Amino acid sequence: MKRIIVTGGAGFIGSHLCERLLNEKAEVLCVDNFFTGRRQNVARLFSNPGFELMRHDVTFPLYIETDEIYNLACPASPVHYQFDPVQTTKTSVHGAINMLGLAKRTRAKILQASTSEVYGDPAVHPQVESYWGNVNPIGPRACYDEGKRCAETLFFDYYRQHKTRIRVARIFNTYGPRMLPNDGRVVSNFIVQALQGHDITVYGKGDQTRSFCYVDDLVEGFLRLMAAPDDVTGPMNLGNPVESTILELAEKIIGLAKSKSKIIYKPLPQDDPTRRRPDISQARATLKWEPKTKLDDGLGLTVDYFRKLLA
Repeated sequence: MKRIIVTGGAGFIGSHLCERLLNEKAEVLCVDNFFTGRRQNVARLFSNPGFELMRHDVTFPLYIETDEIYNLACPASPVHYQFDPVQTTKTSVHGAINMLGLAKRTRAKILQASTSEVYGDPAVHPQVESYWGNVNPIGPRACYDEGKRCAETLFFDYYRQHKTRIRVARIFNTYGPRMLPNDGRVVSNFIVQALQGHDITVYGKGDQTRSFCYVDDLVEGFLRLMAAPDDVTGPMNLGNPVESTILELAEKIIGLAKSKSKIIYKPLPQDDPTRRRPDISQARATLKWEPKTKLDDGLGLTVDYFRKLLA
């Protein structure tokens, strides 16, 4: 039975990952400082004898035996990562150093949950892993973008210097149940506004694009990447290659929520990417992975979750 650590395990994506790993008969230690993670996200797992929950901040070292580490710890929405930008950078950088040190000591495999934000506002479309990005290193989003870029640097330095068995996944926009209603992400924002009958806020003209991946599909990508041979380090894009405009998304959610909300327009935030779509050729070829959940189906499940949560 594998002993697996999931940092950020009580968060949106982390809780789904913990659940899936337990279903795969692993022992799971969920590590979270509960800044954006929620105990109720993993409450259903408490009765499983293979599950353990630890309150811990990854900016401090962790000493425990393990076979695999999934490093997901870091606030991922602008509202939360801009709340304390210094701490956000520390979480990415110090957290990577501490988890890599643990992987080195225990000879564990370690996966870094990186992000499409390492590409910034891309001049290459769709984004391929070989693209170095177009990032503002001193803007309000840089604490997250540059923190994740530095974490990738550390992972590959540990790989070259210490032969640490690394995996780096670049996550594109992911959505699904257990998103926070106040996290400021576009899917949760639109759903909450639609269900409450408020105006739906679209920034700019709504012609900027995103590619939305359902959380179960992403978790499947994580497991396949971790199970791949050790020469498959990544970085590897994991996301949905189907591109939608923000305006299209708003209209879909209004329909699924059966809402009478109206769409209003506000200025674009600074450094907000205008286009975002992954090239997943590498994941298709290497992992035989691609998303299976259609956007309408995934949004329907997410709307149902928020309807119950808000009720």
